Amino acid sequence: MGDVVWLQGVVEGHPYRSQIRTMAVNLSIKNVPDGVVQRLRERAERHHRSLQGELLAIIEAAVREDRPATPGEILAEVRRLGVLTPREAAELVRADRDGR
Repeated sequence: MGDVVWLQGVVEGHPYRSQIRTMAVNLSIKNVPDGVVQRLRERAERHHRSLQGELLAIIEAAVREDRPATPGEILAEVRRLGVLTPREAAELVRADRDGR
């Protein structure tokens, strides 16, 4: 199922508004190594999705617009990590940096 696109404008002095449904596109990836397929199937199972659903979720995440985190999101992540002091935050940043 595709998206709905609204067109509007004026033709010969008369306003119009029209709805057009776009077609969904099928994508195909050829020659995927067996190991990659197996890991994707395992990932899909962990997320309780079909392989198709998992692939779509990966693609949607990859093309989602990057946006700055909100203050609430940052606070939630700090709490999740259990960071209590600036020193602990710096240690986490160093560990992450050195682990790359």
